Amino acid sequence: MKLFEPADFGALPLSNRIVMAPLTRTRAGEHGIPNDLLVEHYAQRAGLGLIVTEGTWPVQEGRSYPGQPGIETDEQIAGWRRVADAVHAEGGRIVMQLMHGGRVSHTAISGTPRIVAPSAIAAPGQTHLPDGSKADMPVPHALTTDEVHEAVQGFVRAARNAIAAGLDGVEVHGANGYLVHEFMSAASNTRTDEYAGSPENRARFAIEVTTAVAEAIGADRTGIRLSPEHGIQGVLESDPADVHAVYTAVAEGLAPLGLAFVDILHAEPTGDLVQHIRRTAGAPFIANSGFSALTTRDEAIALVTQGHADAVGVGRAAIANPDLAYRWEQDTELNEPRPELFYGNGAEGYTDYPTLAEVRAQVV
Repeated sequence: MKLFEPADFGALPLSNRIVMAPLTRTRAGEHGIPNDLLVEHYAQRAGLGLIVTEGTWPVQEGRSYPGQPGIETDEQIAGWRRVADAVHAEGGRIVMQLMHGGRVSHTAISGTPRIVAPSAIAAPGQTHLPDGSKADMPVPHALTTDEVHEAVQGFVRAARNAIAAGLDGVEVHGANGYLVHEFMSAASNTRTDEYAGSPENRARFAIEVTTAVAEAIGADRTGIRLSPEHGIQGVLESDPADVHAVYTAVAEGLAPLGLAFVDILHAEPTGDLVQHIRRTAGAPFIANSGFSALTTRDEAIALVTQGHADAVGVGRAAIANPDLAYRWEQDTELNEPRPELFYGNGAEGYTDYPTLAEVRAQVV
């Protein structure tokens, strides 16, 4: 079956078309340095065709969560080099998701004097602070036009650091309500400069970040994640005509680059909007059907076999089954994920999910 066949996404050779989706797991400690737990976790999952790491901050100001890793300091680069080496030793491929959290943060998390966004509009709700308490999302500093340009360069430095750490490429996080996505929606972007107003202007930051990263490390090692119509963290996209216009502009801006892949999170990956973005961007397409239900083996096989996607992103099944590609290919039983342990700081619910061989050895 095609899902289990190799593919080349730019400079990235995939042994199969099952992609580990980026998954925030908060195990990188106070200083965001990948540790033994992260090394083991990612190495365990090297049998997947491609691993996309958890969202990793490019600059300290962009850190969204306690325990989230970064790729800014020498210590963080060295930690990620251990991860990349371990994955490669198991025959896998791994790219880093570069995630600037924008307004989805708090100064008690970032440790910086401010958090930033396109506009001075707070994200809805509350966030968990390092001391375990909760706080309302603060009003962010609205980036000046010059600071927007500086933010682009922050992504570039992070991408170069990721490659220096031995990762195979990067994915720009343009989804789920974080900084790049915040520019795309009129609900979170009320600027008056060239980055706001028209759909083309709201698409500009995503295009500039991805273009600059591609120029720095090679388009064939660069991807982007998008989540049209997801409506998360206050980045609302409820007008279908506007959504179509914004994402058409994004896709048209990306098309000349020749990206390694475009990764789209959407509940209807076979729908007109997603397939339009795919065709317009012209890059290999990773489909991820979203948060509402677990991605199943049958769905993944159908998406690739029927030509709706070139690969399928998988989250919770990859969390619970380090050998997911083997289990799906053999059509065997699966471990069940334990959501109460998704976020934590230890091995439980992170590196202690057994392989099929280990499960069967216990039965015997």
